[in-house]
Amino acid sequence: MSTGFFADRPGFFRRLHPVTRILLLFLAFTCALVAQRPLYLLPLWAMFLLAGWRAGAMPGLRRVWWLLLLVGLASFGIWTFAFGGTESIFSLGPFSATRPGLIFGAGMGLRLGLMIFTGLIFLACTPVEEFSQGLTSLGLPFAVSFALSLSFRLAPLFGDTVRSILDAQRARGLKTNRGLSRLKTYVPLLAPVFAGALRRADLLAIALESKGFGRPGRRGSLYEWRVGFRDGLALALLFAVLAGLITLRFWGYGGVSR
Repeated sequence: MSTGFFADRPGFFRRLHPVTRILLLFLAFTCALVAQRPLYLLPLWAMFLLAGWRAGAMPGLRRVWWLLLLVGLASFGIWTFAFGGTESIFSLGPFSATRPGLIFGAGMGLRLGLMIFTGLIFLACTPVEEFSQGLTSLGLPFAVSFALSLSFRLAPLFGDTVRSILDAQRARGLKTNRGLSRLKTYVPLLAPVFAGALRRADLLAIALESKGFGRPGRRGSLYEWRVGFRDGLALALLFAVLAGLITLRFWGYGGVSR
């Protein structure tokens, strides 16, 4: 089973132009950064959960829910004591938890989790080839966009390699599922994983050279995308949400003060 997050599901998001999807990801990140209070972040979570369900990102969320929970709890714990403020609730040694710190910590956990989840939505509806094409359409050099997209392509391959090696070890009777034995099995994995990575890099260099990777001139694409009504609608809706959040912050709502 592949460890990638792409879900080949036809739908609204899948038919958007790759540039539109990249811009929507940027706007989603900005929305998460503008809002600070949980009261304003929870409606954003509801909106993006619906979008993630439509885009097929829920299987990916089920695989990394522990990461969202870990990031949220760590952020909540750190900012509760580090944010400061005058309204102290309780103290833990030299550190004091304040009411603004609790609110900001909860909001920061929701913000980081929302950014991770919107990234999952993007990965669920955007294959690597379209991501590279979108970056090139935005004006990035082909070599830069290819290198960025290659990182998304190789990460699942490394995961598949680790899974294959673990399955081979289990088939030979090695117990890798209990206690410290599971941690110890990851040390011998380093050699075959890095050896496989070097082999892939060598084969990739040969393949790129044989296909004229460094040749000058404009490059064509297998797919030709056109910007349509749905692209403008998606950008307008998310831009309206961002404009509303910025307006609320300008009027003094949505932020946390010490």
